[in-house]
Amino acid sequence: MTVLRIVLQVLLALTSLFLTLLILLHKGKGGGLSDMFGGGMSASVGGSGVAERNLNRITVANAVLWAAVVVALGLVERFDPSGS
Repeated sequence: MTVLRIVLQVLLALTSLFLTLLILLHKGKGGGLSDMFGGGMSASVGGSGVAERNLNRITVANAVLWAAVVVALGLVERFDPSGS
């Protein structure tokens, strides 16, 4: 179980970092932190609808994977017979 716990913890860290990166890549709706960092200027450039949809799909898939890893890690911690 120790190897499984370590693998899940590493996977949790990687999916957390990747999820943060994906969320920061999304186009801002205006008036938020994205405008503070220059997101408002990119509105005139225009974005591809397909690229935004693909980014949404990848973000949702990564979020589902992250949630599954959290649940799996919780189950491993709960039912670990060694108790450590």
